[in-house]
Amino acid sequence: MSRPSPLGVTLTESGANVAVWAPGALAVWLCVFSSDGGEQRIPVPFHDGGVWHGAFSELMIGSRYGFRVAGPGRDPRNLLIDPYARAIDRRAVWDPRMAEAGGADGAAPVAAGGDTAAVVPRSIVLGDPSGPDPSANRPRHAREDLVIYEAHAKGLTALHPDVPEELRGTYAGLAHPAIIEHLTDLGVTAIELLPLQAFLDDQHVVERGLTNYWGYQPIAWHAPEPRYASRPDRADSELRAAVHALHEAGIEVIVDVVYNHTGEGGSDGPTLSLRGFTPDYYRSAGGALIDDTGTGNTVAAENPMVLRLILDSLRHWATRYGIDGFRFDLASAVGRGADGFDAASAFFQAAGQDPVLSEVRLIAEPWDLGPGGYQLGGFPHPWAEWNDMFRDDVRRAWRGDPLTLAALSSRLLGSAHQFDHGDRSATSSVNFISAHDGFTLADVVSYDEKHNEANGEGNRDGHGENVSDGLGAEGPTSDSMILAARSRRARAMLATLFVSQGTPMLLAGDELGNSQSGNNNAYAQDNPVGWVDWSSSAHGDFVRQLIELRRRTPILRQGAFLHSELRADGDVDVTWLRADGSVIDEADWQDPQFRTLVAVLRGAAVDPVGESLTGAVAVILNPGPEAEVRLPSGEWEVEVDSAGAGVLSGEGYAAAAQSVVVLAHA
Repeated sequence: MSRPSPLGVTLTESGANVAVWAPGALAVWLCVFSSDGGEQRIPVPFHDGGVWHGAFSELMIGSRYGFRVAGPGRDPRNLLIDPYARAIDRRAVWDPRMAEAGGADGAAPVAAGGDTAAVVPRSIVLGDPSGPDPSANRPRHAREDLVIYEAHAKGLTALHPDVPEELRGTYAGLAHPAIIEHLTDLGVTAIELLPLQAFLDDQHVVERGLTNYWGYQPIAWHAPEPRYASRPDRADSELRAAVHALHEAGIEVIVDVVYNHTGEGGSDGPTLSLRGFTPDYYRSAGGALIDDTGTGNTVAAENPMVLRLILDSLRHWATRYGIDGFRFDLASAVGRGADGFDAASAFFQAAGQDPVLSEVRLIAEPWDLGPGGYQLGGFPHPWAEWNDMFRDDVRRAWRGDPLTLAALSSRLLGSAHQFDHGDRSATSSVNFISAHDGFTLADVVSYDEKHNEANGEGNRDGHGENVSDGLGAEGPTSDSMILAARSRRARAMLATLFVSQGTPMLLAGDELGNSQSGNNNAYAQDNPVGWVDWSSSAHGDFVRQLIELRRRTPILRQGAFLHSELRADGDVDVTWLRADGSVIDEADWQDPQFRTLVAVLRGAAVDPVGESLTGAVAVILNPGPEAEVRLPSGEWEVEVDSAGAGVLSGEGYAAAAQSVVVLAHA
């Protein structure tokens, strides 16, 4: 006796229960493959509410299988990956045999190359996991203590000299003691990994002789990408072991997930999984796919069965692999329905009440290419959001753009204009100077223009405006004065990141001075351009100092917003001062010559968690030339000087040009 739930393959005493959603299909076949590649096609006999299901003795742990579906818009010559497959037997690479040609007058597309079984990965039946449970030793850091390190699962270790060669670029490499020691030595509390869900090397990169390095073309939302395992069938166990090891070191694991689109592309893309079961997986209008993502398709997250697949996938990653949080690529698309983006959409409500997902971190990339797609600050509590305004305003201020200190002051205090509503905290803002998408920090201070020629798109791809500055040279230089200026500006931006309210995120390699040679879109650079270069440690000690300062200074990481309000003790929670010690007025913010800003920070006047913070911290932000800064009365001690060249004397501090100075009230 079979059941329509749960979806996917569920092992039983006599074989397996199989259930797939294929509404409107005329027939569905389970395809079981022998070790020599032979295929056995078995009809799936029952269907109920669009779910086809059956009980099959032919399936057991380790079985390779797939599906074929017949019906309107579906071609049984396409072998399909189970949407609930927990593993696939090889990396997915586009092949001309996957190409489709639409039939006339909207007729069903047909596989131009005939049957696709030879080029589509098989799904693998997995049993219960073995080994330590990565869900059992979660670090569970407080939101205010989170320091995120964004990295690529392969690129982080591919060039690391202390990681054995056979482990470089693998899940096991992530858990190597050399990597864990680096992370714990820096003081980061979470690693955020680019997509690990099985993905496709898509047509346009394959035809240029490249690969999909970043992984933003998913084809199996439950299955770990096999290319990061020592063997495809070990991806499951090796990922679990890596997460457990990171947890043991006190490091949370956040994964970048892609539920806004899939690797099946537009109407001329390959049929690998979802589209072959039903077109209802994608949003469409007038028979054409809606493309709010720039990839050819947009997932119809508002459809209850599609929403079910997304939620089931998230729970799978949270429970089987112990994943502590998810960063949602183009998250606006997942929260959009027929009437546009809605912070109360079914997806947000379902995730918020889910007993598993309500306990993990949810982070949005708060934009997509659709109508009303830019939604920074628009996501509901307890979501956090990537704050690109922090990135751009910090870069502009330290580049020396006029009239940028007002924006910099907002970013220092958690971007309250965007986030101080709906019971959200300052930790909702994920602050970053650089991320995988764009220039590295070293390139922000080394290039005026992008250099993406290696991507094979005529340097047309990637952002055109990077708010960068080579400081007198384009790229590598031997000029010692330029190199010193670049280092000073990079350190000032790093200091700004870690003294700002919000959740700091550091791009892997920025502490090392890692460069991508001016490539700001290294999505296809699975080579030293995209990998982290471990040959130097330009800012490593300084980043350690900053993270340690943040850890032992609660005022810098408080979740409550500061609004220049009077505290119960008579002090103001934040005071903005000029270099001469006078209080800043509106005219100062509008003065293009205003170059030095001092923020005196205390505990919030209204603290939602009831923690009264004592003491004071003064932060000097000086993007301009050397300045004499008059400090408020009292004794002050220097905690950090990004330029390492300032002098404290009496009630004053000689702040070096292009520097951030943090002082604590003694």
